[in-house]
Amino acid sequence: MSQENLSSLRQAIAQALWQPLTNLIMSLGAGLTLLPLVIVIATACLVTGGTLEPNVAHWGIANFQQAWRQGDFLLAFANSLLVALGVAAGQILTSTLAGYALARLHFGGRNIVLLLVLATLVIPFQLLVIPIFLLLKAAGLINTYGALILPTAASGFSIFLMRQYFLTIPVELEEAAMLDGANRLQILGWVLLPLARPAIVTVALFTFVGEWNDLFKPLVFTTRPELRTVQLALAELQEQFTNDWSVLMAAVTITTVPVVVVFLLGQRQFIRGIANTGIKG
Repeated sequence: MSQENLSSLRQAIAQALWQPLTNLIMSLGAGLTLLPLVIVIATACLVTGGTLEPNVAHWGIANFQQAWRQGDFLLAFANSLLVALGVAAGQILTSTLAGYALARLHFGGRNIVLLLVLATLVIPFQLLVIPIFLLLKAAGLINTYGALILPTAASGFSIFLMRQYFLTIPVELEEAAMLDGANRLQILGWVLLPLARPAIVTVALFTFVGEWNDLFKPLVFTTRPELRTVQLALAELQEQFTNDWSVLMAAVTITTVPVVVVFLLGQRQFIRGIANTGIKG
């Protein structure tokens, strides 16, 4: 057997052995990742027999019904959906305009502005809560939807992500549009935004998930019961039913479903946006 054939045989054997091992490792990783979710759903579906038969259990949806009723999740879902969509719309608008300006416009101090935008990424929101609270109070926005939307309507991460994506779009497309008489806003709206849809979807997904899971802002900036979000409802339910883990797990499952649905709807654009947004100068 020649040396070349021997090398090919070794590669074939190594590949034959490595592929099952890779599949096994990936399967174990996926199983470990999904195990907590399986436990949560199984616990939520396990219905006990109540006070008369406490040791009797069966599968059912009674825990979901009780969690939905006790947590008043219809109102909480409406509030969280309004806040999440409002913040997502605000971040898409601000990050698109700022990202385009930092990527394409040449003005004095552009690099300084970019550094300031990046500097906001290392400042925790909790450090800014007092000045933000004072500003909202002066504007009369405490206990309003504005207090939940405006503080995060712009994000340094979203601006940087949109800038990076705009840098991947060939500038020749804009030059051709300018030759046809289009101005900057027309170029942004007609040429760049359709091409930047994966990045826009990525910003929307990150923002929606972050706002849906946010407990800090509703806890600090609101006290009215009619402004309760899903995370406040979940926290109150946990305090009220500390020992009823089945109801609590049912509430966790209920609050998780919208995030999973939104991600599944936008996962293809999300993956494209992450893959195409590279670190470019």
